[in-house]
Amino acid sequence: MLTHARRMFSTARHEIAGLVYGTIVAMGALAAGSQTETDPWRLAAAVAATVIVLWIAHVYSDALAETIATRHRLDRAELADVARRELSIPLAAVGPVVALCLAGFGLFGAGTALWIAFGIGLATLFVEGVRYAGVEHLSGLTKVLTVALNVSLGLVIVALKVALSH
Repeated sequence: MLTHARRMFSTARHEIAGLVYGTIVAMGALAAGSQTETDPWRLAAAVAATVIVLWIAHVYSDALAETIATRHRLDRAELADVARRELSIPLAAVGPVVALCLAGFGLFGAGTALWIAFGIGLATLFVEGVRYAGVEHLSGLTKVLTVALNVSLGLVIVALKVALSH
C-alpha cells in the first residue's frame, strides 16, 4: 500500500498513464466481480488476477512494438525493462485489493470494503489527473477539465456498478 501511495505522488511522468490504466481496469473488475462475488477474498483475487493478466498483455504488446520499431528481438534485459516501466499498472490495484483483504480479515464488511476500494480508485484518478495537468503545465479551466475527465472515467464505472446492483 505504501508503494502504491509513493508511486501515486512520485515525479515519474511515465507512471501516470499506467496508474490511470491500472486503476480503470481494477475498478472495472471490482464493478463486474461484485455483481456475483460477495466473498472479499475471492473478489480481491479476481481483481488482482484481472489486472495482472492485462499487465502481462500490455507488456507483451509493448515488447512487440519495440521489437518492430527497433527491428530486433528484445533480449531478457530489454523485456525486463519494459515490464518494469509498466509496473505502475498492477501497482494501481494494490490499494483496492488491500481494502478487500482487510474485509477478508474481518476489519469491516465486504460492502464497505468495496466502496473503500472504489474511493481509492477515484482518489488515484484525481491525483493522477492533477499530476498530468502539472506535467503538461495546464492551468485554469483546462486543468479542471482534465482532472474532471480523469475522475469521470471512474465515476462511470461506479455508476455502472450502482445500475447493475438494482
